[in-house]
Amino acid sequence: MDGEREGLAVTLVRDQRDFARLRPEWDELQRRCSTATPFQSHAWLESWWLSYGTDGRLRIVLVRLDGRLIAAAPLMLVHRPMPLLVSLGGGISDYGDILVDDEHADCAIEALERGLQHAARHAVIDLREVRPGAAAERLYESWTGPRRQLTDSVCLELPAEPMDELVKRMPSSRAQRVRAKLRKIDALRIEGYTVAEHEVPMAMEHLLRLHELQWRGRGVTVEHLRPRFAEHLVRATRRLVRDGNAALTEYRLDGEVVASNVALMSDGLTGGYLYGAHPALREKKIDVATMLLRHDVNLAAATGRSVVSLLRGKESYKNHWRPEAVTNQRLMMAPSRLGPALSLHAGRAQWRDHAAGTVKARFPAAQQWRARLNDLRAAGPR
Repeated sequence: MDGEREGLAVTLVRDQRDFARLRPEWDELQRRCSTATPFQSHAWLESWWLSYGTDGRLRIVLVRLDGRLIAAAPLMLVHRPMPLLVSLGGGISDYGDILVDDEHADCAIEALERGLQHAARHAVIDLREVRPGAAAERLYESWTGPRRQLTDSVCLELPAEPMDELVKRMPSSRAQRVRAKLRKIDALRIEGYTVAEHEVPMAMEHLLRLHELQWRGRGVTVEHLRPRFAEHLVRATRRLVRDGNAALTEYRLDGEVVASNVALMSDGLTGGYLYGAHPALREKKIDVATMLLRHDVNLAAATGRSVVSLLRGKESYKNHWRPEAVTNQRLMMAPSRLGPALSLHAGRAQWRDHAAGTVKARFPAAQQWRARLNDLRAAGPR
C-alpha cells in the first residue's frame, strides 16, 4: 500500500519475524510520540505476541516518510464475535494506542487511516483502553467512515511528586497516619533492592510466587498464574529494564524477599503494574500499598516523569491519595460498507457493560464473575 504523497509509504506487516526486526525504529518512534505509554513499547508488544499471538493474525500498519517510520498501528485479527482488528496487548495491558510521530502527526494520521481502511476491508477496528489525549483519538477524530465511542476502564493518576509532597494533598489526620505507616516501615528496616537485567528471571519468579500467596483464597486473577503470563513478563521486563523503561524492585526483611513490584515507564508516565507481598507483612500491620507507592512516585519524580498511574481499578485504598480519575475510551471504526456491523458490535458491547454493571450491583459474587471475564479477555485472540 503506497501513499499518495511523495516520499510517504504505507505498508502492512503480517509476519512476526518482520515485527521483530522493527525493534530499533519502533523504539525511536515511541520516543517521538509524546502520548505513548509503556504498553506501546516494542518490548511489551512483541513479547505479548510470542505468548498470546496466533499465526496468521498479525496486522501492523506502518507509515514511513522518506524511509523514516512516523506511525504504527499494532493490531491483530480476531474472529469472535465477528471479524475485528484489535490492539496487541489484550486484557493484560492497561492502555491501548497507536504510535504517531509528533512532528509529522497530520500526514501520519491521514496515511494511517488510508492504510487501516485497506487493512479493515472485512473487519471492524476496535481499540480498547485508549487513554484521553492518546494518538488514537486523533485517528478517531479524522476517521471518515462509521465510528462509535464508548467508555472503558477508569484509571487513577497522581502527579509525579515525591512522597512528602503527595502526603500534603491529604487531610491532616490521614497525612499523620500515612507518616506513621512510613515510619513503621523504616523502623523494620525493609530494604528496597533494584533488580538488574540478568536477575529478572529469578526475581520475577519470586514476585509471582508472592503474588499468588498474597491473593490465595481471595480470588486471584487466574491469568497471572499461567506459564505464558510468566514467560511474557520475564521477556518484556528484561528488555524494559535494560532500556531504562522498567524497574523491578525487591523488598527484603532480614535478607528475605517479602515483597516485589514491577513498575513500567514511558517518557511521561510510570505505572505500578504488578506486585506480590508475603502475608506476614499484613500480620505485622505493614501497609504494603503505601510502601510500594512511595518507591514508585519517588522514582517517577527522580527520572523526570510527569504522571504516576495507579492503572485500572478504583480500589478504595487508591482514593486515599486524592488521585484524578481518568476514564479510558473504546474507539470503534469501520469502512463505510461495514457500518451495520459496527453498530451491531457497539450495541453488543453496550449491552454487556450494562449487564455486568447490573450483576455487580445485585450479587455479592459479581467481582469473581467480572474477574473471570477479564481472564477470558486476557487469553488473547480467538
